[in-house]
Amino acid sequence: MNHQTFEPELLSELRKYDTPTICNALEVVLGGRRSNGFTTETFICADPKLPPMVGYARTATLRAAEPSGLSAQQARDLRMAYYEYVAAEPHPTVVVVQDIDARPGLGAWWGEVHAVVHQKLGSLGVITNGAIRDLDVIAPGFQLLGGKISPSHAFVHIIEQGNEVNIFGLTVRHQDLIHADRHGAVVIPAQVANDLPHAIGVMIAREQLILEAARQPDFSVAAIRRAMEQGEDIH
Repeated sequence: MNHQTFEPELLSELRKYDTPTICNALEVVLGGRRSNGFTTETFICADPKLPPMVGYARTATLRAAEPSGLSAQQARDLRMAYYEYVAAEPHPTVVVVQDIDARPGLGAWWGEVHAVVHQKLGSLGVITNGAIRDLDVIAPGFQLLGGKISPSHAFVHIIEQGNEVNIFGLTVRHQDLIHADRHGAVVIPAQVANDLPHAIGVMIAREQLILEAARQPDFSVAAIRRAMEQGEDIH
């Protein structure tokens, strides 16, 4: 498992930028465009006004279509093990839960109760292909990015925690550094995380040249060319 951690100042800096900006900056540090490492389907976002989540992944799988088959004590022990896993350092965390039912989203694990519980355990929010609910009473500041809305929890129960999961095309492992907002989510490779602030500055400077040119009354294709050539000199 990847157990690398980063300075809180880095996480705070990355939280200033939306997830598309992080995806663009990753192209700068990784040397080109990519077709993986980010979600590829649309989430339902509980609160689009919240800032991005930047934290360490806590992963799990669940089902909701059928009862777990466990005794009450076994189910309680499994849930407590899951809570202990979520609560473990380092913080902050982002909980990433894959609904592995054939038809994900029948029942919602995520609502009023689990939002406040997970927030108190150090999580900024959740990313799931499954269902969310109770959107009007979610703990303030806790983000839900879900695949569906469902009014019921059905037979929802955790299957496993700490395992590799896949949410809308994004593979996530325990302790991965996650950046997510209303646009979707991306895993930040540990080896380039500390390079991102500089890459963001380079990218913004290059974009600003084009934006400034486009705002001029004499804007033309030649102006685009000049701006792009000037941008190549920014490293």
